[in-house]
Amino acid sequence: MTASLLLRNVRPHAGPATDVLIENGKIARVGANLTAPAGVAVEDGRGEIVIPGLVEAHTHLDKSLWGQPWYVNEVGPKLLDKIDNERLNKKRLDIDPTRQSARQTIQSSLMGTTHIRSHVDVDTDLGLWGVEGVMQTRDAYRDIVDIELVAFPQSGLLRRPGTLELMDQAMKAGCEIVGGLDPCGIDRDPKGHLDAVFALCQSYGKPLDIHLHEPGEMGAFSMDLIIERTRALGMNGKVTISHAFCLGSPDAALVDPLIAQLAELDIAIMTTAPSRSAAPPVKKLLEAGVRVCSGSDGIRDTWGPYGNADMVERAMFIGLRNNFRRDDELKLGLDVCTTEGAKVMEIADYGLAEGKAADFVVMPGETLAELIVTRSPKRRVVKRGRIVARDGVSVRTAP
Repeated sequence: MTASLLLRNVRPHAGPATDVLIENGKIARVGANLTAPAGVAVEDGRGEIVIPGLVEAHTHLDKSLWGQPWYVNEVGPKLLDKIDNERLNKKRLDIDPTRQSARQTIQSSLMGTTHIRSHVDVDTDLGLWGVEGVMQTRDAYRDIVDIELVAFPQSGLLRRPGTLELMDQAMKAGCEIVGGLDPCGIDRDPKGHLDAVFALCQSYGKPLDIHLHEPGEMGAFSMDLIIERTRALGMNGKVTISHAFCLGSPDAALVDPLIAQLAELDIAIMTTAPSRSAAPPVKKLLEAGVRVCSGSDGIRDTWGPYGNADMVERAMFIGLRNNFRRDDELKLGLDVCTTEGAKVMEIADYGLAEGKAADFVVMPGETLAELIVTRSPKRRVVKRGRIVARDGVSVRTAP
């Protein structure tokens, strides 16, 4: 669904006030004192800031407990504790992927997200239940957000025989990206795991987005193997490493050579800017030419109770985690959640220029830095030229 609209008196990227004319879902003109064509609605921008649609480049739409009764979390501290607990309890807790992904999708849209990359569990207990459910949401809610799916072996790939075959089925079903997970820490077979996921990428001509929680030297070893395969298979620009905690190591001799190779091969990094774990240095990566994106990860699920799908808040977390204090540094955090995320997801026609898709957010604030730290709930969200959310109310109703 596309629409036409004249948005008056707004400030793209917190610049000078202007008008934005949208025709057939595209930004047709940007300029002062534009005239609305016959039949085109006019919206007063009130001098507010316009930013491109927020990009949620890493989440798990099939896992959220949004709208469910409160979950009392008593899960053990290890990564495998959380993985096994979730797999065993999805049916018991009625975490229906169609309903729950729809709820989170609407919440994300309310906060200004216009594009989502969702990792979706594929395992031998639940099969393609999650993939089928999120695909239904992807198709049913295209009017408010674009969703792409990563086939994700959350419980491990080789440690649970049959998962690789299900991953193949998920790619045949229409997942856009191959996922992977901790080749050493979970599967304990880095060569086998990476051979398998890169083979899927080659078979389907699709990119890779691999979770890499492994810290320090273990994570650096796995990252080096990912880099090696990316180079050998000519997959430059087609690989994202999510979390990449090893890049947060204080050992420059370990980290700097990895960053140089990431830049050389155009391998992207996703960081949630976690409060506890070591985190990739965002400014250093961007200065090296590495694409960096961000995401909410899990939102109110069996892993943890946090999250509200606000990528402006995530920009603030990036600033806090990286000790960004200057206004230009804060803007880097917002860039990661908008334009940089769009580069990682290879979103066509993204941005606020004429000819681009009319996907953007209108928010109060004097500067971008103020927009980030105040995070006003007064947001107007535009998708393909149509206002799809206004001040926390969506045009869609959650199931």
